[in-house]
Amino acid sequence: MNNAQHEENNRLAPDPLELSRVRPDLSAKQPVTRPQWFAVTAVAAAVAGTAIAAPWQTARAAVAAATVFYLVVTVYKLLLIRLSVAARAGIRVTPEELAAQRDTEMPVYSLLIPMYREPETVPQMIKALQELDYPADRKDVQFLLEDDDPETRAAFDAVVMPPGFRITLVPPSFPRTKPKACNVGLARARGDLLVIYDAEDRPEPDQLRKAVAAFARSDDSVVCLQSRLNFYNPRQNLLTRWFTAEYSSWFDLSLPGLSALGAVIPLGGTSNHFRTSVLRELHGWDAYNVTEDCDLGVRIYRAGYRSSMMNATTWEEACSSLPFWIRQRSRWLKGYIQTFFVHMRNPLRLLRDLGPVNFVHFHLLVSGVVFSSLINPVFWIMALCWFTFRVQALTALFPGWVFAAGALCLFAGNFVFSYTGAVGCYRRGHYDLVKYALLAPAYWVLMSVSAWRAAFQFLSNPFHWEKTRHGLFSHRKGGAP
Repeated sequence: MNNAQHEENNRLAPDPLELSRVRPDLSAKQPVTRPQWFAVTAVAAAVAGTAIAAPWQTARAAVAAATVFYLVVTVYKLLLIRLSVAARAGIRVTPEELAAQRDTEMPVYSLLIPMYREPETVPQMIKALQELDYPADRKDVQFLLEDDDPETRAAFDAVVMPPGFRITLVPPSFPRTKPKACNVGLARARGDLLVIYDAEDRPEPDQLRKAVAAFARSDDSVVCLQSRLNFYNPRQNLLTRWFTAEYSSWFDLSLPGLSALGAVIPLGGTSNHFRTSVLRELHGWDAYNVTEDCDLGVRIYRAGYRSSMMNATTWEEACSSLPFWIRQRSRWLKGYIQTFFVHMRNPLRLLRDLGPVNFVHFHLLVSGVVFSSLINPVFWIMALCWFTFRVQALTALFPGWVFAAGALCLFAGNFVFSYTGAVGCYRRGHYDLVKYALLAPAYWVLMSVSAWRAAFQFLSNPFHWEKTRHGLFSHRKGGAP
């Protein structure tokens, strides 16, 4: 590694914690405010008091409310699927548009790749970025390495980096999170446009060109383009098959449906492309939020801007280890909890910033995901007790219409969620994985385990970043990409 590649390492980023200092009201540095603690405590006390005074009435009301929630989510999911095939479900760049581009007119594009203890991914990542069809002198590539990660630094010392590729060291400090590292890279980015990639990513070669064309076609309010994500190891084991069905449903059906509605989009953690100046205007990422992409997606809309989907794909490595998958999913859901509490500090202001429709989207997409994962086991246990032991006491909890709606959710609702995974696999060409999507209820159990783990971590260790291990696919046999 030469001196030119180290030229900026001794210069600290202006402020990787800028958002928490400039806009503390939008940062998760304080996970729960005093008014929120008071509100939560008051609601919990009221529910407890009502449950003591009228236990069966309280239980019936809770079951009825949860049943209505399930019905709303089921219809919402079907709506997104229907809209995902609409002409306005994202920006589609044509081959003709790409052919018309001139290299001399392409803007400088900054690529940020945060890495931590991932030496095995270095050769693959450099190769993938070199293969991007974009003028070499317009690519500004930063590998964001933690200063106390000698293994990854040694891996870079063993390779020759192409021109325009550089190392940026992130000084060790609290919090130890990916968004903090990205803020360091943002401060040193040279491009008009900027994208985040993870260490194991394999973006399609024309992705940067598509983003340039999509931004040129969009008005100035579109400041972020989310690429679709999928996996290059979908058949490695049962877990990666389920994970692929979920990703195919989320990025190929749900998010395009949201894009068609012009709704707030909870961004994915990689392959989101930004107008650099606006990202700086928004003070970058929240270094204290462990699902910083979802939070940034909400802040983009609160600031009066929009995100959109585009027809480009990045291939990632699906986590094939159950313990690491649980940790990864717990971190994502913990970040959703952080995002909910941050943006609900002033519900009326959030309503005004987002508007009534996006306010509903926010709750269905952020708090709704966590809430459903937390309460699912309760209803599974009740259903199991009814069908196995015919516990008559449960009948009192499902009077009349509640029983009918609950039965509809149990059969039709679960079918819808399995069906979305199957359709996602089919549209991606993973025809042999469709049958695994129909076994999704077992996968949902893992999500609920992760959700409860996330809730406890939010209370005990909110800023802890549980690292996902990559490189498991390349070191073992099985599963063709």
